[in-house]
Amino acid sequence: MKHQILTLILLYFCIIVFAQDDTLPSSIVADGATVIKADSGFAFTEGPACAPDGRVYFTDQPNDKIFIWDEDSGTSIFVEACERSNGTYFDREGNLLACADQFNKLVKFTPGGKMIDVYSEGYDGKHLNGPNDLWPDNKGGIYFTDPFFRRDYWEEGHEELQDTRGVYYLAPSGGLVRVIDDYKQPNGIIGTPDGKTLYVADQGSRTIWKYDINPDGTLTNKTSFAPSGSDGMTIDHEGNVYLTARTVAVYNKTGEKIGDISVPEFPANVCFGGKERSTLFITARTSVYTLRMKVKGVD
Repeated sequence: MKHQILTLILLYFCIIVFAQDDTLPSSIVADGATVIKADSGFAFTEGPACAPDGRVYFTDQPNDKIFIWDEDSGTSIFVEACERSNGTYFDREGNLLACADQFNKLVKFTPGGKMIDVYSEGYDGKHLNGPNDLWPDNKGGIYFTDPFFRRDYWEEGHEELQDTRGVYYLAPSGGLVRVIDDYKQPNGIIGTPDGKTLYVADQGSRTIWKYDINPDGTLTNKTSFAPSGSDGMTIDHEGNVYLTARTVAVYNKTGEKIGDISVPEFPANVCFGGKERSTLFITARTSVYTLRMKVKGVD
């Protein structure tokens, strides 16, 4: 009986997986394309970001390393000892911005791999909880989420000092403003190329929220976009939003779910890469995966 029950459970999950794949519109996935394992052997992959040349940089936070994936040559190491970098994104100068939560700050890496502090002053006289994911706007500012995930590499006695798990905007002038203060556990974040809309995941309430971005960087018109949490997010050129939970879930710009991309391991984050920006690159636990797409990512 136990064997029969286990068989039925496995069959059920197989049906769910294939049903999810079948809902994905053929208009966004390349004909005949399947999810391919690009590399494996990592501890926990995160923070993929596409460089101007199409290569994808991603982190292995437990091992304190950043890697580069090239569609022609595969994976290579970029830097080691990166202060536990997590979420990343490229700025307008070609530097790799990163949330480095070992010392609760933002850093950037030059193309040559030199690490430079971007912001380390905390907020309201107290250190940040642990910056997790970020998105730079087209004005030189940076939005980032600051949840609290206790890390075993923090010094003894390190505590959560902020009165909320917030979202912040680091203005081009260097000033830091808390722009969201009503989340349980903020996580993934992404903005539109025109700088008008910001999507932010509250992992704690399993909701993706959508905001209008004001000229001064503040946010208004908070609107529920999708009933899901998300560790990471990206957008394609049609305005579809890609979320990571048990699958890579795809929502169109109106908030309608249009499909799921199933991955052998639970996905953590996602971006578009490759020279044509038409490869969906997925970080998922011990591995990274790719999927050829008809749509392209945005800068």
